[in-house]
Amino acid sequence: MIAELALLPAGFLGNDSVRQALLVGLIVPVVAGAVGVMVVIRGESFAAHSLGALGTVGGSVAALTAVAPLVGYLSAGAVAAVTMGVSGTLRRRDRDVVTGMVLSTALGVSALLLYLAATSSSSTGTTSSVLFGSIFALSGISLPACAAVAAGCLIVLAVLGRPLLLSSVNPELAAARGVRIRMLALVFLLLLAGAAALASVAVGTMLSTALLIGPPATALRLTRRPGTAMAVAMGVGVLETWLGILLAYLSYNWPPMHTGWPVSFFIVALVVLGYLVSLGARVRR
Repeated sequence: MIAELALLPAGFLGNDSVRQALLVGLIVPVVAGAVGVMVVIRGESFAAHSLGALGTVGGSVAALTAVAPLVGYLSAGAVAAVTMGVSGTLRRRDRDVVTGMVLSTALGVSALLLYLAATSSSSTGTTSSVLFGSIFALSGISLPACAAVAAGCLIVLAVLGRPLLLSSVNPELAAARGVRIRMLALVFLLLLAGAAALASVAVGTMLSTALLIGPPATALRLTRRPGTAMAVAMGVGVLETWLGILLAYLSYNWPPMHTGWPVSFFIVALVVLGYLVSLGARVRR
């Protein structure tokens, strides 16, 4: 009945994997949208990409040791965030060099670890699930863990929202008002690491930047109010993720292989399409 009323394919909402994917597809874009707006305002898109990619190390270690992927993403993200926070005291050129070297080294180590994980087990989808997500194949504890991490990220963002916004648009005024700029920047990097870990669960470490940057950038094309932009980014992100899940479900009947297309492909394609539409709307306005 629900599927017919909503014009959804038969059995779509009756599938346990689909229902869990839809819940993750609600939790992750909400956090990514809220945190991502601050990322775009602060001009830290490269940091978001780096933290997402560095999560590959944690994901590969988790696969090799049979630990939950989210634990690996969070651990690697926390270490990377602290490293990037420390390098923030360097000159900009030196900071970029440090970030680039750490990122390339981590990806090289990840390649080795993923190879070891793939060859030491009977699973053939280890590399794919780490790099491009496994939203349809999460374990039972993953959903509560994602919800707990998401709640923590949103609480921290709500507490630090005003000083964080002030330090983003006017660091001098924030410092004059007693805001500890460097400490706040480090906390935000840790917050960003949590959001990147959640995005990695949905679309993998290589594509996590799409959810962190795409919907927020789209929202900021439509409105300049940070609060409104966060709400728009959340809504756009959830819509794009849910549509991606629906298309991936339908793709099992598509040629050439009739085995389904990756859900991460559809989500990222919709994120890019949404941003292009926002560009067109901005030009017309």
